[in-house]
Amino acid sequence: QGKQKKARKYAVMKRMISLRDERLKEKDRAKASVKKKEDPSAIKEREVPQHPSCLFFQYNTQLGPPYHILVDTNFINFSIKAKLDLVQSMMDCLYAKCIPCITDCVMGEIEKLGQKYRVALRIAKDPRFERLPCMHKGTYADDCLVQRVTQHKCYIVATVDKELKRRIRKIPGVPIMYISRHR
Repeated sequence: QGKQKKARKYAVMKRMISLRDERLKEKDRAKASVKKKEDPSAIKEREVPQHPSCLFFQYNTQLGPPYHILVDTNFINFSIKAKLDLVQSMMDCLYAKCIPCITDCVMGEIEKLGQKYRVALRIAKDPRFERLPCMHKGTYADDCLVQRVTQHKCYIVATVDKELKRRIRKIPGVPIMYISRHR
């Protein structure tokens, strides 16, 4: 026997108290907002973020071999699942020498994951990986990576995290490397 289907009620709305209801006190009543007219002759100001001069038509001139690749925690974990050698697959992808970089925050995040991710920790401690020290408080790796990439446009970010990729796509001139279909 299956689950009993409930008929959906149409045109049902949550009931709201009107502003003229006597149960409302005077201070709770919403005041009618008065729109002030905009002066058509006034100069309209908009704050537009200034892009660095190293970007020419959104192309980053600071990027070049040997590529420095900021590696995220989940990128290491996915490379283990896909049975990829991290440095070798990066070089196969970019056809150039790659220097994987790992920040203290990412290292701390891997250490916090515990015994289950000890292989990822061993990969992260590989001497081919360059360690980048962090000077900020906290160990939230995503904020750390976004902040570092915003300051220095010389990195490629390697991540599988959708939220982090969405945040980095908003920063012009920063390429993203990710794992899909086991490569």
